[in-house]
Amino acid sequence: MHVPDGFLDAPTSIATGVAAAGAVALCLRGARRELDDRTAPLAGIVAAFVFAAQMLNFPVGAGTSGHLLGGALAAALVGPWTGALCVAVVLVVQALVFADGGLTALGTNVLLMAICTVIVSYGVMRLLVAALPRRRGSILVAVCGGALLSVPSAAALFVGLYAVGGAVAVPLPSLAGAMLTVHVLIGLGEALITSLVVGTVLATRPDLVFIARSLRTPLERRRAGAPADEVSA
Repeated sequence: MHVPDGFLDAPTSIATGVAAAGAVALCLRGARRELDDRTAPLAGIVAAFVFAAQMLNFPVGAGTSGHLLGGALAAALVGPWTGALCVAVVLVVQALVFADGGLTALGTNVLLMAICTVIVSYGVMRLLVAALPRRRGSILVAVCGGALLSVPSAAALFVGLYAVGGAVAVPLPSLAGAMLTVHVLIGLGEALITSLVVGTVLATRPDLVFIARSLRTPLERRRAGAPADEVSA
């Protein structure tokens, strides 16, 4: 999914860079509402895990491999604003230190892998959590669905960008078919990895899973000597 330099023309790359910068600025403001003394360290751990996981590829077909994008995982654990920032930081480090994805395509990669995947996955997760019964299994179903759809959504957005400003001689129908087919398969791997990680955290520290906030039971105060069913305001 890492877009190299020269795959999109300059105007398109500039436009995606501006859009990505604006989105990151919004995420910085939104993350203030999500981060506290407990979630801030978790955000660092999530970014480190996504960075390491993106370095590992898994086969999805003949001569083709994929890797975790991490948007759904980050959004599920630390929230959409902070999650997008975590993935964006990973992409910046990869581009600057490991030359993974081009510098002129950095805005495109942030838009695809940090912003698009988080928006799609978190939206799907919220819809499924609201529609499904209030239990832990529903959280995992929601996380799986969000992760599965986030990857081909990012691929579809890239195809749209290529249709507007593609700079290499690849027929659009061939590119669209290859991108969507491969990334549906990568989405399956994304859903599996994300579900396993979130399920592990959910089993041990459910209070650290942002998308599982609906499962938390509010603390109640009782007056000393009051019956168990009498709760003070």
